[in-house]
Amino acid sequence: MSVDRRLVLASASPARLGLLRQAGLTPEVVVSQVDESSVQAARVGELVALLAAAKAKAVAEQETDALVVGADSLLEFRGQALGKPTDTHDARDRWQRMSGKSGVLHTGQALFDVQDGQVVSRDVAVVSTVVHFASPTPQEIEAYLATGEPLAVAGAFTLDGLGAPFVRRVDGDPAAVVGLSLATLRTQLAKRGLAITDLWRR
Repeated sequence: MSVDRRLVLASASPARLGLLRQAGLTPEVVVSQVDESSVQAARVGELVALLAAAKAKAVAEQETDALVVGADSLLEFRGQALGKPTDTHDARDRWQRMSGKSGVLHTGQALFDVQDGQVVSRDVAVVSTVVHFASPTPQEIEAYLATGEPLAVAGAFTLDGLGAPFVRRVDGDPAAVVGLSLATLRTQLAKRGLAITDLWRR
């Protein structure tokens, strides 16, 4: 059964949009414009939850009737929260430190249900996945940096792009490492009495 509800992604991430489309969904994209530097928390998991909720809230306030999904990801490596690298030097330093080791990729995910211009429910979850990195050679690291990809993503790596060969394995939800947990979205929708299949548009 199809349900006529608009799905809005409060994120500019092409990876998140791609995940939702691959899952049969057709979200509209409305970028939240949240100042991420203004959000702080003592723990990485708490921080991504707050950021995801802030993004969903900012977009939900502009909507009349929609299911708004906000998300944010950070890599926790040796107690430090790593978002996007500041520059190539920072990305190189990270890969030199992460090589052969592991970190935890935390993805915060918020679903705000907006009806008649009011947020009638909020659901915020955090999915944490252990990422085990390979040991790329210095030449491989330089080649990867030259593509520009690691500068644009949290943790300076991707699981669905050029960085995939440098990830040995993940323990947990691989989609959450890409940027959004489809399994968690299914659970969040179910709490609203919706099946994810209700939103399929293919």
